[in-house]
Amino acid sequence: MTKLENPVLMGTIGGAQGLRGEVRVKSFTIDPVSLGDYGNLHSEDGRVFEVLEIREAKNMVVVRFRGINDRTTAEALNGLDLFIERDNLPDEELDDDEFFYADLEGLEAVDVTGRSHGTVTGIFDFGAGDLLELKGPGKRPVLIPFSEAAVIEIDLEGGKLLIDPIAAGLEDDDEEGPGSRRRRPQDEE
Repeated sequence: MTKLENPVLMGTIGGAQGLRGEVRVKSFTIDPVSLGDYGNLHSEDGRVFEVLEIREAKNMVVVRFRGINDRTTAEALNGLDLFIERDNLPDEELDDDEFFYADLEGLEAVDVTGRSHGTVTGIFDFGAGDLLELKGPGKRPVLIPFSEAAVIEIDLEGGKLLIDPIAAGLEDDDEEGPGSRRRRPQDEE
């Protein structure tokens, strides 16, 4: 099977569910059951998975794929990421201020002075809110919050994110104020 040109991560297979080959899948779609609405799912190694049945369960969905008919085969899929081609996502349903996270990757993060802080190389959610990973030439990757305070504007056509480096935690605020940790001269005596 050919590799996807512009893959978008849609879900990750967890453990097997039952004896008929069903698997638990963590879906990254707003409606987890809609995972099967985008056509066949693909793995990085080129395998194609056709969704036959899907149902919601607690924090995930339970999926039955064509050709996965027993628990042993299902267990072998544990940890497998599932992708679709970016073109299979419905752009016409998006409002002006909406976008897919996959569209953020590759955007350059700049501040109001035009200084680059790196390029978006990943989007993560560890449970406390979304984070953008920025990587610049010769720099270690950094994570910034994906919030309205840190990311002021998203310009998909221009290939840029306008960020506030102080709110993003990339720079310290030079002003002393409540909560400042800077030492005053009289504190050093």
